[in-house]
Amino acid sequence: MEACKTISLVVYGATIFLGLPANAMALYVFYCHAKTRLTPNLIYMINLCLSDLVFVLFLPLKMLEMGQVDWGMPAFLCPLYNLFHFGTIYTSACFLTVVSVGRFLGAVYPIRYQVYKKPLYSCLISFGIWSLVGFHGLLLFLLENSRDTSSSLFAGNGTSCYTNFTKDQLYLLAPVRLELSVVLFFLPLAITSFCYVGCIRVLVSSHLHIRKKRRAVRVAVATLAVFIFCFAPYNISHVVAHLVQHPISHNGPLITSGHSQAEDENKTLQMALRTFCLSLQRGGGI
Repeated sequence: MEACKTISLVVYGATIFLGLPANAMALYVFYCHAKTRLTPNLIYMINLCLSDLVFVLFLPLKMLEMGQVDWGMPAFLCPLYNLFHFGTIYTSACFLTVVSVGRFLGAVYPIRYQVYKKPLYSCLISFGIWSLVGFHGLLLFLLENSRDTSSSLFAGNGTSCYTNFTKDQLYLLAPVRLELSVVLFFLPLAITSFCYVGCIRVLVSSHLHIRKKRRAVRVAVATLAVFIFCFAPYNISHVVAHLVQHPISHNGPLITSGHSQAEDENKTLQMALRTFCLSLQRGGGI
């Protein structure tokens, strides 16, 4: 456990050191392009960059929490931190999905898509994504406040943040996490896969230069790699947790709070690594 905590702290520190200036620079570049010509993809990339910046800015709070034995910070910071820390993984996934949908429509229906390719529509879609993720965050708050228990759903036993859940809390939380994963990860993954496969099929049979075709394939592979290697482990754990917490035999909760704590540290390490993945993705020209 100590080794996992040390590795997590090192990864978080490196992510802040590299991710903060990289995302700030990317946001500045996007802003300069937006002043010249604002496009739908540029709007999505700005929102994606803002999502990553929020994730990086809240990492110091996670480092403070991991470096202490007990959660010594104000209680309100724990649910607030988790809302942004865990929510940005889904906003990033959704914005990557709408970028893929735009590229698919531009490749398959180039003329018809120009009618709907307006910045206003992209702003409305972006607002809808933030609202959808925010709604799920509000749902977790309501679940926390509706439970008549001595310990908080987010703060666990009062001395930790989002760890050491009781069996009753895990039994309640498992289906909520499953719904989050299905709506905000597995569905976007299916849409993104369909769109990029369709784009590749159209581009391969087109008369574009071979260099542009290879770049399109790299973009598709890089995006799907982000979904699979950076987002999938965290969300697959939700599916596994639901199956264990709600078995067919209905024998009740089976996961102990100790297992939850180890699982949580693995998840936070995965989420720290995703910032590197998104940085590499931008480097690939997405």
